[in-house]
Amino acid sequence: MGKIIFYEDKNFQGRSHECSSDCADLHTYFSRCNSIKVESGCFMVYERPNYMGNQYYLRRGEYSDNQRMIGISECVRSCRLIPQHRGSFRLKLYEHVDMSGQMHELVDDCPNVQDQLSVSDFNSCIVVDGHWLLYDQPNYKGRMYYLRPGEYRRYSDWGGVSPRVGSLRRITDYN
Repeated sequence: MGKIIFYEDKNFQGRSHECSSDCADLHTYFSRCNSIKVESGCFMVYERPNYMGNQYYLRRGEYSDNQRMIGISECVRSCRLIPQHRGSFRLKLYEHVDMSGQMHELVDDCPNVQDQLSVSDFNSCIVVDGHWLLYDQPNYKGRMYYLRPGEYRRYSDWGGVSPRVGSLRRITDYN
């Protein structure tokens, strides 16, 4: 189980809303969000409803000023609980859409996709096992995207704005 609390104002002030599961539209509970507490579990928060727009990974902790601490505006509109995964991790990256072209498989974190795989543009992928964070820049920087088990037939399916994959990290911390 996870638990996240959204506050309208900085420093955990103002109206709040508690959530322990996915929520596709948080706008009905608050008009703005300027601080967040994650009491347990890990969550992705999104700037738009229906898990769209910029994504931010949050683990247990206090985020008293969203803009300063994690770079997110007051527009938090949806969230997704990341379920705990115990076991192996496996992800397949494909150079072309619909899982075609050259395939590259990862089972561990990859801080620099270009260095490790000699290519960095991928148009589709399959997450076989585990939950992953994909970054558009090396060394876990830039825009991030949450990949849960399933097929992503084109990079836009994971929310990407380009096929550029800079680094990938397994989600293993669920405290």
